[in-house]
Amino acid sequence: MAERITSLQNPRIKQVVLLQQKSKERKKQNLIIVEGSREIRWAIEADLEPVSLFYCDDHLNSESREVLSMIKSDLLIEVSKEVFAKMAYRESSDGLVLMASAVHKTLADIHLSTSPLVIILEGVEKPGNLGAILRTADASRADAVIICDPLTDIYNPNVIRSSIGCVFTKQVVACSTEQALEWLKEHHIKSVAAALTATENYHKIDMTGPCAIVMGTEADGLTAKWLDAVDQSVIIPMLGKHDSLNVATATAIIAFEALRQRDFYA
Repeated sequence: MAERITSLQNPRIKQVVLLQQKSKERKKQNLIIVEGSREIRWAIEADLEPVSLFYCDDHLNSESREVLSMIKSDLLIEVSKEVFAKMAYRESSDGLVLMASAVHKTLADIHLSTSPLVIILEGVEKPGNLGAILRTADASRADAVIICDPLTDIYNPNVIRSSIGCVFTKQVVACSTEQALEWLKEHHIKSVAAALTATENYHKIDMTGPCAIVMGTEADGLTAKWLDAVDQSVIIPMLGKHDSLNVATATAIIAFEALRQRDFYA
């Protein structure tokens, strides 16, 4: 029979809450928290090692019960409704909260297709934007997402939630700009940067070969280090009063143009 926790002061529950709230704790303990049936399933399929799976029987549905059966019984911990309410970050978690060991991939771990499409982000700051871009990467069949000099933790609960678990379905690597530039050169991948100073429209360049879409922050765009190094700079025409789009939206537009050029819809 699984252990059952009913106390809000239980050390394990306090640990979960701390890991939810503090990036430095996730890094220190090399542990992450994943909520929801779909996200937990994808985390397990991505070979994250489960440490504990907390569940509240009152909130379980058929899908979450199926996920529950995927975890070794000695890792299962039942909690009361009150305890679950304290530890759950999301309003709807299907009655499941997973604590797992974090996996940190490097550039050397990336497996590329014959003609890869890669998304590179510089200094991404907002977890919601990163999550949305990871969903775009999943939908557009991008090989990997490379985050240079990140300002947010890829396992931030808001990243996991806003990506709907796509942080586990794609190859995601954090590295320095210098490392990414060397990697692109090594693999002969053309780099295409979105920049307000560009004159070439994004849909007029060839993205059928190995290609990396490079995006900067909404506030400042890409740094000179990237703008000076990329093979091509492009712009998305803006016909209204504003001069730029949300970075997640802009990434989706260019990624799906690459997809269109590659006839992936056929």
